[in-house]
Amino acid sequence: MRMLAAAAALALTAVLATSCRAEVACPAIGQAPVVSLTVAREYAPSVHAIHLSACQDGRCKEADLELVPGSTAVDQGCEPGPYGGDGVCSATSSPDGTLTGMLMMDTLTASRIEVQATGTDTAGTPLPARTTAFTPRTAHPYGEQCGTFITASVVLDAAGLRQAP
Repeated sequence: MRMLAAAAALALTAVLATSCRAEVACPAIGQAPVVSLTVAREYAPSVHAIHLSACQDGRCKEADLELVPGSTAVDQGCEPGPYGGDGVCSATSSPDGTLTGMLMMDTLTASRIEVQATGTDTAGTPLPARTTAFTPRTAHPYGEQCGTFITASVVLDAAGLRQAP
């Protein structure tokens, strides 16, 4: 009888130990499958229009991009909290002289992607075709259990097209 009681106590302890693990809540954030383009500040004044094409896993997408002015976040600091430490923090955006655009893909995976940028300058003259191939970046900002974020970003300047740092 003692053996049976000990076995039952052990089984109950095992069930309680495994059921008391904290569940991790993942944020309900979706990620758009896009290839983002930044036209560098030094090159942006000469660019009128950009056409971007991207091929990955045997599927290709292309479009004329809607170019919008780029910006950077400017830290405005934090107010002291009521009990010490930081309270409310804020930032604002400031134009940085770049142009940005996005190409919507059907899907974006972690496999190699080839991107080509063509377009026209402000005089209507064709820009040189620029091509790059790279592996998109992957990250787990909320932990491995919350899924993978995949980003494919490129920078265009007078020297060419390259993966964004």
